[in-house]
Amino acid sequence: MKNFVVKTTANAAALAVAIWLLQDITLTGTGTGRKVLTLILVALLFGLVNFIVKPVVKLLTLPLFVLTLGLITLIVNALMLKLTSSLAGAVDLSFHVEGFWTAVLGALIISVVSWAMHVALPDED
Repeated sequence: MKNFVVKTTANAAALAVAIWLLQDITLTGTGTGRKVLTLILVALLFGLVNFIVKPVVKLLTLPLFVLTLGLITLIVNALMLKLTSSLAGAVDLSFHVEGFWTAVLGALIISVVSWAMHVALPDED
């Protein structure tokens, strides 16, 4: 359970940094509490997408991973961020990623911040 909380916290922090740095990744809300709740729900959705969809996409694009020496990971992460944005819109969460290149840059930021958060936070169960 503690591992789940740590991963969700890391995702939320990484998404918050991406929202703060990139103007085309938006999270809107009426107040701070509403924005924090939306951010946590988006982090949960992002974690769910990465848990369910990402392994399937990685398996289907395995030849591209070998051919590009893993650089396609950034594109797959960007697609997972765009999918999270679409699903958030479908469930009426006010999170949106505008454009593919914004998603690529956002995925890069999220990857770096998530890595740093996982290093800083303990994750044993």
